Amino acid sequence: MLRSSQPLTGPNRRRCREDELLLGTVLDEEERGFIIDTRSAQAVKQARMSGGGTEPKAFYPRWRRLHRPLERGRPLQESFIKLVEACTESSISMDRWLSRLESCRWLSHVKAALSTACLAAQCLDREKAKVLVHGAEGTDTTLLVTALAQLILEPSCRTLLGFQGLLEREWIEAGHPFHLRCAHSAYSHARLKQEAPLFLLFLDCVWQLSRQFPFSLEFSERLLLTLFDSAYASAYGTFLCNSEKERCLCKVKENTHSLWAWLNQPGERKKYLNPLYTHNPLVIWPSVEPQSIQLWQGLFFRWIRSSQYLDEAWAEIQHLVESS
Repeated sequence: MLRSSQPLTGPNRRRCREDELLLGTVLDEEERGFIIDTRSAQAVKQARMSGGGTEPKAFYPRWRRLHRPLERGRPLQESFIKLVEACTESSISMDRWLSRLESCRWLSHVKAALSTACLAAQCLDREKAKVLVHGAEGTDTTLLVTALAQLILEPSCRTLLGFQGLLEREWIEAGHPFHLRCAHSAYSHARLKQEAPLFLLFLDCVWQLSRQFPFSLEFSERLLLTLFDSAYASAYGTFLCNSEKERCLCKVKENTHSLWAWLNQPGERKKYLNPLYTHNPLVIWPSVEPQSIQLWQGLFFRWIRSSQYLDEAWAEIQHLVESS
């Protein structure tokens, strides 16, 4: 699986022979590949007018392009804000609350992300084909899809250390602009143009996987909540800045501590493990049917509903597993 930013074909449909050669050498003789574009065909046309675009079929004849549009900007942030507003409103009826939940469309974004990741995974696993994923800059929805696809396919990515490596490789080193995307939370009155909860959407999708496959992920929900907190406000430097270049210029590694170093301490690591985990060498195919996608209550209700009893239940499960 490959990822990239969009090709800069522009309105004149410029060619890049180096790109054509590169994608040509990726494929074996007679092999065909898939390009999963996380933008709509209309968005691609608009991007072409401003210098962007996509791979012309005439110059990439062995690659089939599939459009799977995923929201990444203002609409996603507004969806997040509406969801948080609905979850903190306690004076409305259940029917009214369910209506607000549906209208915010957050679960639709979760479903779309998982569906696109499953498509990429199917192309790799069942079609045995090469896959290139890109949107516009290649640092938002592209990373969402490639990271989820690897989690679905690779058992090693479902371990605590493997998941940390996945985040480091597919989000941090790949250049997701955390500073821009996670500048404020949904509670802030500020409405920054470039803010969007792409990383939160990824964490929500991972939670959906953990709920559907409770024995297949070595880490627990507590880790996902910690990652969410760390992306928006953290004592560690792991999610600071917008790129590796910025982190080098700011000397983040020299001046801050790593979140991973803290999590991997023996005394801390145990807190983030799933006591029900059993190594599963198989691909985990999530259901994306509406009844299978649920609201992540552990996150969105955490400020209005105590998790005491759930925490006690998990502690008891861990005790039973260790004593058996």
